[in-house]
Amino acid sequence: MDFINMIQARRSVYNLNKNIPIFDDKIVEIVRDCVKYVPDAFGMQSQRVVVVLGHKNDDLWNAIYDKMVTASNGRFSRDRADSFIDGYGTILYFYDTAIVTETQRQYPLYSDKFHDWIMQSNGMLQFAIWTAFATVGIGANLQHYNPIIDKTVQNMFDLPESWVLVAQMPFGGISLPPSSKHNEDVSWRIKVEK
Repeated sequence: MDFINMIQARRSVYNLNKNIPIFDDKIVEIVRDCVKYVPDAFGMQSQRVVVVLGHKNDDLWNAIYDKMVTASNGRFSRDRADSFIDGYGTILYFYDTAIVTETQRQYPLYSDKFHDWIMQSNGMLQFAIWTAFATVGIGANLQHYNPIIDKTVQNMFDLPESWVLVAQMPFGGISLPPSSKHNEDVSWRIKVEK
């Protein structure tokens, strides 16, 4: 599979199940390799990931449901939380402010740009894991319930205060593939200079 085909295979899949074509150790290997090889400004290694599997995934989304229902005055649906529980697991994406602060101290001339750079690295990490999952037949989607759930997640997994939650990626087997994407003309979004 060439790289463009891999990118095309990566889609938001919301109909997930627990039937995945690989074992847990392969999931962890994919995540580990992506964390290792995705670039980070100044080589600071600011990105952090928690891989949530099995009953912990159920516990996570039940806790998120409880927190979101309270925060949204009941507007967060049980069906939505259950759709993520139906999946096999969740990848939680973070960055570590302790590392970022230390690197900013070493490079004060660029310190106001570090937040942009760590978010770029986190986005690349999300994209890399999502695309790698798609190539092995695992569906995923991306959620952003932070900062509402930050403390809940931090306490549930006993994480350092310096870890800042960026996104949640439920993943699993694909119960229903997403509808096909239309062929959009993107030429107006690209400028070529010679």
